[in-house]
Amino acid sequence: MYSPSALSIKTPSAIYCSGQVHLTSDGVLIDGSIAEKTRKCCENIEAILKAADSSLSNVVKTTVFISDVGYFAEMNAEYEKWFSHKPARSCVVVKGLPLNASVEIEVIALP
Repeated sequence: MYSPSALSIKTPSAIYCSGQVHLTSDGVLIDGSIAEKTRKCCENIEAILKAADSSLSNVVKTTVFISDVGYFAEMNAEYEKWFSHKPARSCVVVKGLPLNASVEIEVIALP
């Protein structure tokens, strides 16, 4: 999938993952509920971290962007399934996201 930036950068002390929206490997935004879209973001992050020899359990910080404050509760319920170890997190409501996505998540993980 084309991206104008790296999907992640691995340093000796951390892996910085670019924000992931609910895209398939073909670059198509999935439709569905906010929970389904959040799940897809997390699946994408999981694959990126696996390729960097890390995992979701090594995530220490996340930033979640949502395009409507009304999405928070549903996003959060799905998010908690993926990040039960409760990394530090910020959640920001934004006017819009690339490709008209509803959710974007970026993470910092330990190698």
